[in-house]
Amino acid sequence: MAIDLGDKRIGIALSDPSWTIASGFGVIKRSSRQSDFDKIGHIAEEHNVLRIIVGLPTLLSGEEGTRAAWARDYASSLSSALGIQARLWDESLTTVDAEASMRERGYSQNRRRERVDSVAAAFILQSYLEFIRSEGLSLENEDS
Repeated sequence: MAIDLGDKRIGIALSDPSWTIASGFGVIKRSSRQSDFDKIGHIAEEHNVLRIIVGLPTLLSGEEGTRAAWARDYASSLSSALGIQARLWDESLTTVDAEASMRERGYSQNRRRERVDSVAAAFILQSYLEFIRSEGLSLENEDS
């Protein structure tokens, strides 16, 4: 599972059982951390999630700003609350890529707005899955 954290919404993506293809799952509206964790936990349990990949926002310079510190804290709290390992993964330009992909596929502006966070989460997860495969690792034995 991957999540794309936003101020108002969290995009969710899941992989297929072979950990090859990431797909957008949906978007949850944020209200409080506890509510977020309950919703994410329910999805994780329902889909037998082994690890949660949390998008790490970095500046174009590659440095981390306040948003990255917030994502790190959120991921740590999420992992503790759910008992599932959370791993941070660079989310640079995933929203831009998600917007472009949906635009190319003919999504209306309203439809893009509804799904962009979920599609961005899928880009984050796909990047992570490709890294795992390129390194010859599996989700069960990957070093964090």
